[in-house]
Amino acid sequence: MSGAAIDKLRRPLRDLRISVTDQCNFRCAYCMPKEVFGPGYAFLPKSEILTNEEIVSLVKSFARLGIEKVRLTGGEPLLRKDLVSLVERIHQTGTIKDLSLTTNGALLPRYAGALKNAGLTRINVSLDSLNEKTFKLMNGDRGNVQSVLDGIDAAKAADLKVKVNMVVQKGINDSETLPMIRYFREKSITLRFIEYMDVGNTNQWKSSEVVSAKELLNSIRSEFSFEPVDPNYRGEVAARYRYTDIPVEFGIINSITKPFCSDCNRARLSADGKLFTCLFATKGHDLKQSLRNSSSEDQMVELLAKIWSNRADRYSEERSNESSATDKIEMSYIGG
Repeated sequence: MSGAAIDKLRRPLRDLRISVTDQCNFRCAYCMPKEVFGPGYAFLPKSEILTNEEIVSLVKSFARLGIEKVRLTGGEPLLRKDLVSLVERIHQTGTIKDLSLTTNGALLPRYAGALKNAGLTRINVSLDSLNEKTFKLMNGDRGNVQSVLDGIDAAKAADLKVKVNMVVQKGINDSETLPMIRYFREKSITLRFIEYMDVGNTNQWKSSEVVSAKELLNSIRSEFSFEPVDPNYRGEVAARYRYTDIPVEFGIINSITKPFCSDCNRARLSADGKLFTCLFATKGHDLKQSLRNSSSEDQMVELLAKIWSNRADRYSEERSNESSATDKIEMSYIGG
């Protein structure tokens, strides 16, 4: 069996996010707060995490249903010791047009060149402030700003395409948006602002802490002139803008104030092999058991097609105070 997979809302399967580890060297409050993920927290045992062979096998099955893009996430994916080998093996399948990575950037100076040589094309780096105090407040007092900036420079030097993601939280780092704009505009790097989302439950999300896309645009407009840019493809998550004086873009991922569920074509695979059809899901589908029970590729493709064809998720469009309180999967487990 092969061919495009379509869900109940006529959304095709095009984008696969793969979490390769549930561990991270930072403790960002909106994702992995140190109060919860502190000493003694039980991360997944190695035996439960998918091997490179199992991940590549799943990528091949997903590709038969229309997957063209794969993004590797975590936790922090650069903590996985065999990550470069995994990138190379996915690239060598010849089925993936766009192979990218989301990282906090601190370990990129060590791995950027090898990742590029292995077949990685793009990197998204998470950085929420250039101010050291604010940076450490948001990431649990781990690392420093310069380590992330060094990682960005290393990725650029390796000729990887780089975007920077900034989660904006009112009263925490919203005063840092213009300094970030100035810095990355000068560097000719696309900066994307992310509305603070209610992923998981440990971050104690409050709607009052969301800085809306409208507020962000008004702030940027106070200093720079820009114009909207058409999406590159259906399902692109960021609203794109280009400065009118230089050929540099910025973007806003506004899943709170302007949900994009109607075009969502993303599936998410956890490090222990569970498939989630929504970032805000409460449970996943166990693919690891089928893999380890020696299911054939045809059987796996059939299972994936069945799961996707039954998909009707549109959490962000239906969000309410009641739904926000449900027991959703944590971002550190499933990736962004």
